[in-house]
Amino acid sequence: MTGSRILVVDDEPGILRAVERVLGDTYHVCGTSSAKDAVSLAAEFLPTLAIVDIRMPEVDGFELMARLKARLPQIDVILMTGSVDDLDEKLIRAIKNAAFYFIQKPFDREVLKTLVERCLELQWRREAHRRHLQRLENELSQARTFQQSLLPPREAMVNGLLVCSQYLPCSEIGGDLYDYAPADSGQTALLVADVSGHGLAAAMMTSVVKSAFHAARVDGYDPLTVVHRVWADLAAFGPDKFVTLFAALIAPDGTHLRYVSAGHPPGLLWKDACDPVWLASTGPLISPALPASMWSIESVAMRPGDRLLLYTDGVSDALESDDAAAPSQIIDAMHREAGGGMQLLDAILADVQQKLAGTPQPDDVTLMTASLLL
Repeated sequence: MTGSRILVVDDEPGILRAVERVLGDTYHVCGTSSAKDAVSLAAEFLPTLAIVDIRMPEVDGFELMARLKARLPQIDVILMTGSVDDLDEKLIRAIKNAAFYFIQKPFDREVLKTLVERCLELQWRREAHRRHLQRLENELSQARTFQQSLLPPREAMVNGLLVCSQYLPCSEIGGDLYDYAPADSGQTALLVADVSGHGLAAAMMTSVVKSAFHAARVDGYDPLTVVHRVWADLAAFGPDKFVTLFAALIAPDGTHLRYVSAGHPPGLLWKDACDPVWLASTGPLISPALPASMWSIESVAMRPGDRLLLYTDGVSDALESDDAAAPSQIIDAMHREAGGGMQLLDAILADVQQKLAGTPQPDDVTLMTASLLL
């Protein structure tokens, strides 16, 4: 704060000299008796604080303060007055116009020094806070980029299975994840997961879930093994953290779909001219506070031409309303886009955004369809 630049504007030469004597040994002080020239002088001098007399012949202190703030938005202004008339009115006007302080002349030198020190200290704290927020924003941006890098391409053909995915993050770093991989014997592994919370901790947890999913490759991406690996890796985050996920393994010969749904919104399995089948939960959300025996695996028939839809609770929560449950709206979208694929995902996303009606998105939205080709 020592060495800060202070502009003093007063049409009384004695006041200019007095302020310079009090502050000149510690700060760079530039004084002028012309309020009219003060703005152009400030543009060259770049002060962080201005001490301005209210009553001046060319431009009064309130107008000058407005001009200075328009040119230098971060500047603080201390207003001075030697008049005893309408002090309360001047004080109220100073407060309304965001002056830092209001003092009367003649001023006590220690009062002025202390006031300037306090003003510049608060400026330093504001700037330190701004830099801290900027660092956090940069780190969050890097974390978002890292999180996006965890996601595979939105559309891929894997062992005869057409996989389409959509991910719409909320404003914060979210905790949704989708993934897929070719498995043994021409099978295809799918994963849609949602970790608790937002921010950097959520980003770290999504990377842990992804690592657990791919570590299950040695076990053929068995869905129950995926859950157990996630459960074991969550121990490092403590019992208050949890994950919901839907892990599936689809056979290439069109015989079955094996899955674990751990506290996750139910998947839907459907084909043309048939009502969708809801794939019910096979266990609670994944938490290190629960025993590993809590989850089980289920198997259902999945034939060529069948389609699977998976989504996170960002979808169901956004579509939920008093007169219609989220699944009904999802099924309506499935009827409109019976072929599934990216068209269906785009239709559901459009419904979500229409429901939000321009309000901030509170959670990540993730969707996946998998179509077993004929």
